[in-house]
Amino acid sequence: MPPKNSFSWTLRYTLLNAAYFIAFCTVHAYAAVYLLANGFSNTEVGVLLAIANITSAVFQPLIAAVIDKQGFLTNKRFILISVLIMLAGSLVLMAVPGMKVVIFIIFALIYMIQFAYQPVMTALCFEYQKKGCGIIYGLARGLGSASFAITSVFIGRVVEESGVTVLLWVTVGAMILSVIVILTFVAPAAADASGEEDTKPKGKAHNNFISFVKTYPAFSLFLVGTILFFFAHNMINDFMIQIIRSLGGNETELGYANFLQAILELPVMALIGLVLKRIASGKLLIISGIAFFIKILILVFASGMGHMYLSQSFQLFAYAVFIPVSAYYVSRTMEEYDQVKGQAFITSAITIGGVFSNLISGVILDNLGIRPMLITGTVVCAVGMVITIVAMTRLPHYNNTQGEHT
Repeated sequence: MPPKNSFSWTLRYTLLNAAYFIAFCTVHAYAAVYLLANGFSNTEVGVLLAIANITSAVFQPLIAAVIDKQGFLTNKRFILISVLIMLAGSLVLMAVPGMKVVIFIIFALIYMIQFAYQPVMTALCFEYQKKGCGIIYGLARGLGSASFAITSVFIGRVVEESGVTVLLWVTVGAMILSVIVILTFVAPAAADASGEEDTKPKGKAHNNFISFVKTYPAFSLFLVGTILFFFAHNMINDFMIQIIRSLGGNETELGYANFLQAILELPVMALIGLVLKRIASGKLLIISGIAFFIKILILVFASGMGHMYLSQSFQLFAYAVFIPVSAYYVSRTMEEYDQVKGQAFITSAITIGGVFSNLISGVILDNLGIRPMLITGTVVCAVGMVITIVAMTRLPHYNNTQGEHT
């Protein structure tokens, strides 16, 4: 039976996720739309996003290591700092339309910061769960995706009619909501008093990367597969507007496509806790990898928007499974002192995949076109699928006292 306060805490965490993914839609899903409207080429878009992703990939494990030490910088404080930076950056961008150098710097910072605090939000959930706060992670995360979906279906048409500045206004509103919600995250005193010993991190930290890899061999190889999956995933998302235009669509269809893939995430994420009771996380991560592959393979042969929507429907088994299952995998198989690092390494792998995708995809798109770009992504994703199968079926998993054998 869920804790009596599960509704209150799940609502707060849901609102935090909703605000995050509303801004994720305006910042990440519409990055190319915003930058192209401000005079950037496809190659310049790729370079900007690559720099932001590289910085984020390096930054995330460093921040996670600091947070894992249980000092001044907590999950809550880092999220608050990140939200305030995004809020200030969006306001600056409103004041400098068309100034490419300033836009390059500020937009890259916003893009990087938003990726950097994503794993910390996941860690925040598991931290407060252990303090007795009844957060239903899958439901809250799924409703976050639903907020992305709802934003997507409306924002495309609004951008077409009113211009890209509306993206900044929506981001500002989402960040204000985030500030309000994160300030309500105060653990109940009763939980601290009754379960102090149970909520203290156990085991030891593996801050040395070599030690971490030796301790978690399956997870470490899985990170390589994750990089390759998200090379393909980011290729689709970052250059979706160009793919859709090649299929006869525009910004409105971009909104519909984003809505479809995001709304499909809700039922899977909401029910993932029940699914994990029947299917081990390692097997679910393999299923997710296969779905990533099929999703981009469909686009290689796409001839109309129907194929785009079919491709996006595989989000049901790809991203919708990957995100919550990878979070639970970390929570169940790693020492508590390593869990923020584990969440951060996953997001770092995602952003590293984005780095290579940004650097390569824009150049291929400018010089060879859409189909060669998608073929490249399909081959890379296939390799990631094989690597993940090997990692989850052939290598040992580290297990703590609450771990699982997969």
